Amino acid sequence: MSATVKPGKGKGKGIEEKAGAAGAGRGPRTGAGRRVTVVRAPGGRSVRLDVPAVVAGLVLLAVALAAGVALIGSGDYPMTPSEVIATLAGGGDPGQEFIVQDLRLPRVLVGLLVGAAFGISGAVFQTVSRNPLGSPDVLGFAQGSSVGALVAIVYFQAGTLAVAAGAVAGGVLTGAAIFLLAWKRGIHGYRFVLVGIGAGAMLYAMVLYLLTKANIVEATRATTWMTGSLNGRDWDQFGPLAAVCAVLVPLLLFYGRPLRMLEMGDDAASALGVRVERVRIVVLLVAVVLVAAATAAAGPISFVALTAPQLARRMSLPRFLKGAGRGAPLPGPNLLLSALMGAALLVTADWAAQRLFGADQLPVGVLTGVLGGGYLLWLLATERKAGRV
Repeated sequence: MSATVKPGKGKGKGIEEKAGAAGAGRGPRTGAGRRVTVVRAPGGRSVRLDVPAVVAGLVLLAVALAAGVALIGSGDYPMTPSEVIATLAGGGDPGQEFIVQDLRLPRVLVGLLVGAAFGISGAVFQTVSRNPLGSPDVLGFAQGSSVGALVAIVYFQAGTLAVAAGAVAGGVLTGAAIFLLAWKRGIHGYRFVLVGIGAGAMLYAMVLYLLTKANIVEATRATTWMTGSLNGRDWDQFGPLAAVCAVLVPLLLFYGRPLRMLEMGDDAASALGVRVERVRIVVLLVAVVLVAAATAAAGPISFVALTAPQLARRMSLPRFLKGAGRGAPLPGPNLLLSALMGAALLVTADWAAQRLFGADQLPVGVLTGVLGGGYLLWLLATERKAGRV
């Protein structure tokens, strides 16, 4: 059985949809030039697929995988992409298998997961705060993780796992403190952002104090960790981070629809059946744990969580597709696109930090900090021009 809705009269575009009971139909165009495909299952369920978003996601996935292959092939023992792929498939010689499987592949996988965790967490924070500046590294969560890691290094001379545990504890405790300070009959955007910025400033002061208490070896180790780097990452960092992402990323994706409704305002979302404060608390807690786990694995790599959601939103513009016309950015939090963008950004930046500066290999956090700082200045100028700051 099929149903047809004829276009109506007037200035707005009509909707015409024909779909079988158990197939995929070409759905309506939403916005200016957006194509939405409705996929129907036999049980009566349906899924709306936004074509620009799907294409953008596939492009980002291809970029992330290509950058990962290029990064595996870089180093003192260079390998071509075909050799990397053959080795990953089990066709390399023993030397290549050792270099790929034991040395370089864990670093790339950690980079992909850290970038994805930062990207999706940044999208959650920006959606809940309704502010493009709402990012974990701007709101103090990364600084909280740094304090936890520094306490473990300076006072307990902790090893790698204990430093990671300290970073997670510091991030979670910082999140709890910010929630309590920002709570006033709920968590609201600007108050949450202001409390987070204030907490970040105080925590940064604590970071400086802890560095003054450390000896030269501890201070060097702490400074290296705070820069944010994927150097030396192995399977020990990948395993716990993969387990955290496997549980929490699907949970955030499950809350994608309520988060999109929250962008219409609390009253509208509540009228549509969304438990506003419950959704806010759950997604923020999950995002805080993701940020803490990613920071524990690679250090507080700056600006990935800030830039990835905004770039993902702009990349979903239909005008990037040939013949699709112009349109507005994809509404909603773009959680999956933000995760893919974060993964692609971080792995690409790590490759650039290794290859573009001659003999000086920069920690990836240095490069993302420089590029992200420029992006932040551009974003502030754009917000000021629009009258929002």
